[in-house]
Amino acid sequence: MYRTIDLFAGAGGLSLGFLQTGKFDIKVAFENNTNMQETYRRNHPGVDVRGDVCAADYEEIQKQYGKIDVVIGGPPCQGFSNANRQKNHAISQNNMLVKQYIRAIRELQPLAFVMENVSMLRSDVHRFYLDKTDHDLIIQNSYDIPMQETKLVLLEKEYLFNGAMEIVQSLDAISENIWPEDCYVALNVIYKATKNPKKVVSALSKHKKKLLKYADKVTSNISESYIAIQSRTAFNAIQQFFDGTLEVCKLKQAIEPAIMIQRMLSKAKEIFDNQIVVDSYSDENDLVAVIRSYAVFDYLKAILGTEPNSYAINADILCAANYGAPQKRNRFIVMGIKKSLADEVKLPVGTFSEETYRTVRDAISDLQEVKTVTEVADDIGTSIKAMSNISELGRALRDTDTLFNHIITNTRETAMERFKALKQGQNFHSLDDDLKTNTYTDVSRTQNTIYLRLDYDQPSGTVVNVRKSMWVHPVLDRAVSVREAARLQTFPDSFVFCGTKDKQYQQVGNAVPPIMAKAIAKKLAKQLKKIEEKPEHR
Repeated sequence: MYRTIDLFAGAGGLSLGFLQTGKFDIKVAFENNTNMQETYRRNHPGVDVRGDVCAADYEEIQKQYGKIDVVIGGPPCQGFSNANRQKNHAISQNNMLVKQYIRAIRELQPLAFVMENVSMLRSDVHRFYLDKTDHDLIIQNSYDIPMQETKLVLLEKEYLFNGAMEIVQSLDAISENIWPEDCYVALNVIYKATKNPKKVVSALSKHKKKLLKYADKVTSNISESYIAIQSRTAFNAIQQFFDGTLEVCKLKQAIEPAIMIQRMLSKAKEIFDNQIVVDSYSDENDLVAVIRSYAVFDYLKAILGTEPNSYAINADILCAANYGAPQKRNRFIVMGIKKSLADEVKLPVGTFSEETYRTVRDAISDLQEVKTVTEVADDIGTSIKAMSNISELGRALRDTDTLFNHIITNTRETAMERFKALKQGQNFHSLDDDLKTNTYTDVSRTQNTIYLRLDYDQPSGTVVNVRKSMWVHPVLDRAVSVREAARLQTFPDSFVFCGTKDKQYQQVGNAVPPIMAKAIAKKLAKQLKKIEEKPEHR
């Protein structure tokens, strides 16, 4: 049995797949989300579940549990979007968690590791900005990491003003002019809604008290600096709207410059807070910080694939459907084994193909007549009868006589009308125009996963938080239940999810399909066994 640690364990899907092989003993799991911790503990009672991985003391863990052989886990990594005007942040703090995963490998020096992540991680989207700590690490170890110049846009040309470039280079000036976070959020909610007049009026009404509180504070600032003037203009407009002297259609023009300036200040502050190395600033066109960036996967390979860590590494995008899941879910899998043990690393090859993929019907059709509940308090367990006409997958997942988590959302009248109009495989875009109104700010940009009625005879797409996406049962006019979503992920019925309804849906959507995790674990165990059988390792 290989002593194993699971980092960013979530509800425990990756752990479950590894445990199902009988080859791995999960000693410690790190998961910061309390609902996921509760689910993990309930389903993996022998594991020491801990919280913040950033506080992990790996020396203490090995003193308590012995040498750790294998590290597994799926650190979140969202990359960055330089031109994302909907967000206030330029640097995803989740990227730091990838570095925490790498820290675990460096400090534990396990025989092997497995990292699971979104399939785009190997792409150019997921990059790190060069910070001082990594700059020193790369220089000291002569790591060969391809870098490229990246221009982080702080403020677009149309909003530029005299003195902007000097302000973004001074932490004191930034701190003097930046709004409190909740003040920015309050006005940004209104700004984001301005494409839809009905939504902006609703948002203004909802946040009226908070907005007027900040309006009083901001408009009382008598400074004649450009930033103070734009801030006053924005909140004066809010006051005028509530006074009835400004039309809602004129709000965006009044508040936009202040919002853009605050985004500039926030990004500039992040550069200081994260010790990002800035090569230069420029305002020839947009106001930009010229920095260096590098792909996350290049960073991982350079640090873990060379001395003093020296892992042979293989990575590829695996589709869960190829390993028996009734779901086309692509994940990026990185596997590493110490070079002193192996010259090459092999990932599992799936045994299913397009012609033999398991379907939604295989996964959930036996639950069609099982009564659902709409409240977590009513989820006390439903007895299910034995069935003879059931798929191989259904039999494997139906490992208990009592069903939990067969919980669905309450369906309102508008949603029900949409449910009834959709055929299998159709989504929000298939609806008549009169059924699309009053829901999304920009209907044309609604994702194809929204209001998706599953097709019984096809694998599903990637299971996400199906409550937020409003997934619909293939033949019943109701939402897909938590348990049905878990079946699509290949969690057995004995695996019970804890927390609120939404938290349960979220846990299922975030999870690694155990059936794919098991295939990865079996392949790793087979390689480690071959290593152990070599004469020099006996």
